Amino acid sequence: MKSEKPTTSNEIRQAFLDFFNEVGHEVVASAPLPQHDNPTLLFTNAGMN
Repeated sequence: MKSEKPTTSNEIRQAFLDFFNEVGHEVVASAPLPQHDNPTLLFTNAGMN
């Protein structure tokens, strides 16, 4: 049995991005959902009805 170093979350993320880049998708930088200077609360009521 071969012992390998565990895969890190960063390695998994990079493999995912590399794959989609290779098949023609554009990789863009991550961004937060709420704006930095917006004091309102982002609230989603999905599943609460």
